[in-house]
Amino acid sequence: MTTAPPATSVVARAVEAVKYYGTGDTAVLALAQVDVAIEGGRFTAIMGPSGSGKSTLMHCLAGLDTLTYGRVFLGDVDLSTLDDKALTRLRRDRVGFVFQSYNLVPTLSALENITLPSTLAGREVDRPWLERVVGTVGLADRLDHRPSELSGGQQQRVAVARALAQRPQIVFADEPTGNLDSRASGEILGFMRSAVDEFGQTIVMVTHDPIAASYADRVLFLADGRIVDEMASPTAQAVLDRMKRFGD
Repeated sequence: MTTAPPATSVVARAVEAVKYYGTGDTAVLALAQVDVAIEGGRFTAIMGPSGSGKSTLMHCLAGLDTLTYGRVFLGDVDLSTLDDKALTRLRRDRVGFVFQSYNLVPTLSALENITLPSTLAGREVDRPWLERVVGTVGLADRLDHRPSELSGGQQQRVAVARALAQRPQIVFADEPTGNLDSRASGEILGFMRSAVDEFGQTIVMVTHDPIAASYADRVLFLADGRIVDEMASPTAQAVLDRMKRFGD
């Protein structure tokens, strides 16, 4: 008898999400009644032409930006009910971030950058977990180095390790391979894939790159502020073919 897989929980979701930038006649609609659910333990990529709303959607899901209308939930928490202090605490405790520009503190070592969120929160570092993350991203021999002493790929590994070391409920990655060559990009994407497969991490990534998207379990396609399609078990060629239909 075949046993059904366990139900996947929803880690983040947007409900009738609307986002305008500006007011009056100059207002620009970035999100138009978007409903989306991000499943736990899966790797979701968000794609679309420039100006499609993909970064806006990610920033709103992450609590880095606010909706004009609609609601965003992280787990059961409605982000619109939180004041600035509570929202900052929630992002610090439950969300990991990886950005294209690495966002490392230049005066700190790789290890100090990785543990910085715990330091700022006044929390003890989970050493066994930290060692496992560091081992996964291959940084054991670079922990004493400052960012200026690391390659771009190594700096992004530090950024990924920093996000994962906190055991966040969800990691948001905004063009994480945008500044990297193809080899370093493959390494970073492989690490992120491993984090999902081995650690059960939930990752949401915005990307323009069909190859990067092929590492995901699911790709959401946005156009004009709306989700217009999605793809499960994507391949780079299938994603590229779908993107060509945007004319971008």
